Amino acid sequence: MGETFSKKEKNNKKAKAKLDKAEKREYRKTNNDKGKSLEEMLAFVDENGNLTPFAPKAGTESIPLHELAAMAKVKQRPPEETTRTGFVSFFNSTKGFGFITDDTNSRESIFFHTNQLLQPVKEKDRVSFTRERTPRGFNALNVKRID
Repeated sequence: MGETFSKKEKNNKKAKAKLDKAEKREYRKTNNDKGKSLEEMLAFVDENGNLTPFAPKAGTESIPLHELAAMAKVKQRPPEETTRTGFVSFFNSTKGFGFITDDTNSRESIFFHTNQLLQPVKEKDRVSFTRERTPRGFNALNVKRID
């Protein structure tokens, strides 16, 4: 007895997939990129900072890496005021933390912990402090009351 139509189709698909796989393998063997020379794999940077496959001309000068880093423009922030003033807007003595509203234009709220107090404070006291950037924002350090 012969094969059914669906079995013939299945066998034909398997044979075609096997043939396609063999063709792909042969194509990869003939067009192999492995084993390129070093010169073929190198990329160069031109005077405008663009990548190029061509080496620089013989007359151009090369810059040592440490000089290149020194020539890079570094944007520097202006130095901050060391001591700031503000008032205690919230203070929880039982939990040991509070917030200071800064007197600058931003009127930002800055966290402080009782470990950073130089003198005892309460809400609405005027204080001077220095601030420190942390991952969560600014913290007030060396907080002392202004009389």
